Amino acid sequence: MPLPVLPIAGIALRYGAVVLAAYAVSRSVRPGHLDQRNEDALDRVDEGVSLHQAPHEDQINLAARFRRVVRLGTSGPGLEIDAAGLGRIRFRKAAP
Repeated sequence: MPLPVLPIAGIALRYGAVVLAAYAVSRSVRPGHLDQRNEDALDRVDEGVSLHQAPHEDQINLAARFRRVVRLGTSGPGLEIDAAGLGRIRFRKAAP
């Protein structure tokens, strides 16, 4: 019985493209460093999304935090998810 090579080749080509894209992304990521001031600022963010603009400022600040505990069963092991982010958008008039 002959092997269906064409469907297998199509799947292999698709997975190869995904692996190549993941390799290219991993090569372009620079190693970062841990700054404790940034960690403390993210820990102070309240849960939910907040948007703030000072009355005479030309920037908008955004803060968001998502915090949940996911459990497997009623008394099973849990996983705490804590995602926080800060953002700033600043508008300025450019010099001509």
